[in-house]
Amino acid sequence: MFTVLVATSIMGLVTVGILFNNDSTQGSFGYNLTVFIILFATLLFANFAEAVAEARGKAQVDSLRKTREDTPAKKLEGNKIVIISSSMLSKGDIFECVAGDIVPSDGEIIEGLASIDESAITGESAPVIREAGGDKTSVTGGTNVLSDRIVVRVTSSAGESFLDKMIALVEGASRQKSPNEIALTILLAGFTLVFVIVCVTLKPLAEYTSTAITVASLVSLFVCLIPTTIGGLLSAIGIAGMNRALSANVITKSGKAVETAGDIDTLLLDKTGTITIGNRKATAFHTVDSSREKEFVEACLCSSIADQTPEGKSIVELCEAKGYKVDNVKLEGCRWIDFTAQTKCSGVELRCGTAIVKGASTTIKELVEAAGSQYPALAEKFTTLIAENGGTPLVVSKDNEVLGVVELQDIIKPGIKDRFERLRKMGVKTVMVTGDNALTAKYIAVKAGVDDFIAEAKPEDKMEYIRREQSQGKLVAMMGDGTNDAPALAQADVGVAMNSGTQAAKEAGNMVDLDNDPTKLIEIIEIGKQLLITRGTLTTFSISNDVAKYFAIVPALFMGSIPALAAFNIMNLHSPESAILSAVIFNALIIPALIPLALKGVDYKPIGASALLRRNLLIYGLGGAILPFIVIKLIDMALGLIM
Repeated sequence: MFTVLVATSIMGLVTVGILFNNDSTQGSFGYNLTVFIILFATLLFANFAEAVAEARGKAQVDSLRKTREDTPAKKLEGNKIVIISSSMLSKGDIFECVAGDIVPSDGEIIEGLASIDESAITGESAPVIREAGGDKTSVTGGTNVLSDRIVVRVTSSAGESFLDKMIALVEGASRQKSPNEIALTILLAGFTLVFVIVCVTLKPLAEYTSTAITVASLVSLFVCLIPTTIGGLLSAIGIAGMNRALSANVITKSGKAVETAGDIDTLLLDKTGTITIGNRKATAFHTVDSSREKEFVEACLCSSIADQTPEGKSIVELCEAKGYKVDNVKLEGCRWIDFTAQTKCSGVELRCGTAIVKGASTTIKELVEAAGSQYPALAEKFTTLIAENGGTPLVVSKDNEVLGVVELQDIIKPGIKDRFERLRKMGVKTVMVTGDNALTAKYIAVKAGVDDFIAEAKPEDKMEYIRREQSQGKLVAMMGDGTNDAPALAQADVGVAMNSGTQAAKEAGNMVDLDNDPTKLIEIIEIGKQLLITRGTLTTFSISNDVAKYFAIVPALFMGSIPALAAFNIMNLHSPESAILSAVIFNALIIPALIPLALKGVDYKPIGASALLRRNLLIYGLGGAILPFIVIKLIDMALGLIM
């Protein structure tokens, strides 16, 4: 499309060159100047609109580089701590991290243990415990330390860290052209070539028939015939699509992204924060002794009232929903037990000395058995059942006696299953992508209603899946929120980042969903289909216009030398000069006249491709062929009064 408009601009410059030629065969100065002004205004509009359209959003890696380079590192040099930039760390260097710090580089813990929030990297909201000497000693640059203190040895050389790999993957990603875009380019290039040949052959024909055709007339004819109408309107269509997407609370970086969404075949969705809310919530209480259910729920409430984590708050909410209230008298003088990576549990010690704690099943089991008590078999059963259902068990004990198990679950966003079914009916395959194990992934996939899932997925796995689908001629959309989703968002034809996601994810995608709704793509697909239909109808109209203008102008030019062409001069135009000028004026008026239709769009109705083609040919094809004859004749009549 850009090539077409550049060629048109060159033709306009040729017109400038002939304006000041006083040879009578070139026409009058006033005539040439009038033609040039109209041509220049048309070309200026078309090229400016195209420049706006080509301002496409591309995947950026600035946030990833900023995280890698600007994170401060507490490097240990003997007994001293030196604050340096993370980019200055080398393999083998040792640094320290405490609660609230960002891990500056990939490394291995050599001292201490800590709770680490890896959600910015993995997309998983649940903190993980990393400790020296265990099977989970590695930490990743860019993650957050939530508690305690660790000493880490850098294990990656420059260019080999996780963030470096993400940067390389994002930079290596590229979006393909959609089939509609390729088809439109071929169509318009083909028509442009045809009309170039037509205009070039007219000069020898004019000399052979002794017909006076000026260079200005040829240039004007060429500009009128090539598809400048659709070229000038494509950007308006794209901007309108971006505006409609914004009304659905989706920020898009280009109109092309919205159009491409209309042809999406496969949708990949990150689980945490996209399909699920992102924070685990308490969904049920399982007591090991039904006669002590009240005591168990009250213990859950007391041990969680000071817990400000999403899980702790959800336990309090569930207790209150069951009608339990905080006994402030009972909690007077108590000592809160904060969660640490060492104890791996939290709770409260009441003034009377009663200790209520909650934590992972392995932690509570060790505490109970160390105190000489027996860990209930029913608690083991509940723990296993919850884990098999994709949840997280949290065991609650009182004075080293297990009362029951709290079930924490990733909460599926409301109504998501019905909306996935709607996507399925639109021909879109949904695929959930998660770092969870296959068992948990399958449970969530069935519950959410997706068509397929990829478990234990690495960033490379997501990109490979997308590329495999694209190699089969499919258009792929990706929705995600984590830094690990950035390469896939950059590779996908439509990359939708959640507003709650990392900056790297937002920069890699070409859309940002302000509502964090994974099924928002339904609205975007419908908007995209409307844009495709609008572009198709205006393309049909534009091409019909060009063909009609050809048969309106050429007979008027040659009927003096070739009398047989007079039969085709059905409009009986005033003169060859007025025919050219009328066509140029019509060409200049039709683009702004069609802008309202381009902005409003043609109504989208799922009536099928064949029915849609018949409607376009009847309304816009026939209308585009008839309109130039009528308007050019009216303009010619007006010009006849003053020429």
